[in-house]
Amino acid sequence: MNRIRLVVVSLAVAGLALGIAACGGGGESTSATTAGGAASFDLKIGDIVPLTGDLADFGPPGQKAANLAVDQINSAIDEAGVDQTVTIQHEDEQTTPDGAVAAARKLADEGASCIAGAWASSDTIPVARSVTTREGILQISPASTSTELTGLDDNGLLNRVPPADNLQGPTLASFVADQIGADKTVSVAGRNDSYGEGLTKSFADAWEANGGTVAGDGPILYDPDQPSYDSEAQQIVSSNPDAYVIVDFPETFVKVGPALVRTGKWDPSKTFVTDGLVSSDLVADPKNASFTDGLRATSPGTPTKGEPSEAFDKLYTSSAPKDVGRQTYDAQNFDAVILCYLAAVAAGSADGQDMADHLQAVTAPPGQKYTWEQLPDAIKALQSGQDIDYVGPSGEIDLDSNGDPTAGVYDVFKVQNGKFVPAGPQIPAQTGQ
Repeated sequence: MNRIRLVVVSLAVAGLALGIAACGGGGESTSATTAGGAASFDLKIGDIVPLTGDLADFGPPGQKAANLAVDQINSAIDEAGVDQTVTIQHEDEQTTPDGAVAAARKLADEGASCIAGAWASSDTIPVARSVTTREGILQISPASTSTELTGLDDNGLLNRVPPADNLQGPTLASFVADQIGADKTVSVAGRNDSYGEGLTKSFADAWEANGGTVAGDGPILYDPDQPSYDSEAQQIVSSNPDAYVIVDFPETFVKVGPALVRTGKWDPSKTFVTDGLVSSDLVADPKNASFTDGLRATSPGTPTKGEPSEAFDKLYTSSAPKDVGRQTYDAQNFDAVILCYLAAVAAGSADGQDMADHLQAVTAPPGQKYTWEQLPDAIKALQSGQDIDYVGPSGEIDLDSNGDPTAGVYDVFKVQNGKFVPAGPQIPAQTGQ
């Protein structure tokens, strides 16, 4: 979650976009059956962002990043002199499955042929099943990391920018071992949804494989909609472990954290969390200091060095609205929108399935590397039939045939005085193999 820009330790990346086939969405192409070429199209991109709900901290920065991406795309279109139009429409996913599906249906009905989003894995999956796969829309999530996305039958339409949790789990295990030693006992807990269940299991498997012990009978999963968590908190601390790993979102953790404090046995400085809690708003609130100060975390990030990331940070911080600061996954949403467009250029079509069929090729080797600052050149290369490898502010993406990134870096943090500060250098994604 390097978007907060207090982030300077990074290690992982992934994405989302949406396209409609044959149902009225998506623009007409003058060369729908020929990849690239001098194709004209009208592309409408849908952006599903969490402006309310559990992930509301991340929504406004994600929306700002998406708007910046469209600005860059339209500037590149003008410079390249091509006959294309690109617009974007934002909808609030409310960080709920029903809200995300309703947002996706609205975007599809209004002509979006590419969708960036959703953010929570438990929202992205029903969007894919209920809307984008059925309608032939290319979907690129900027934030969903659950491994459950990998195996969905989606005709290549569902993709993501950040690495999946089968990479974050082993990476977190490596970080915890570096901090406390590999032969320790860790109590593992998280929200009972696709994100919490998948990532707690990924961590637990990697931790035990490296010689550590998971307390009790395995990860403790709790209902994210409960009014209180005193019973679960007692369960989490009951084994007197050497450390804790908690996978959650801010809106739930503001109830779980105080319950842990009330046990009198829990210490946030012995606790490790993941990307869902790497929120600058969460830790900056003085009311939350008792259960956030001292937390350590891993989060998919953006490379701290390199022109694409450094230039994006300058663009973002200098652009309006300036009161919307950097946050986790803003760069990934920027990349999701850019990739939606590049897939259309590569396909010579704004049809969702056509774009999906060309997305992997524009994100991975072989091919000439082009950054987001080189979009005019990337357009010309694609239209002349050349292969490209896009490099965004979130770094190398290198999508595989499942739509999962195979490259990335993770940031590692510690919370001090209401801020995330680097807790070490960026860590390359760990495979656990």
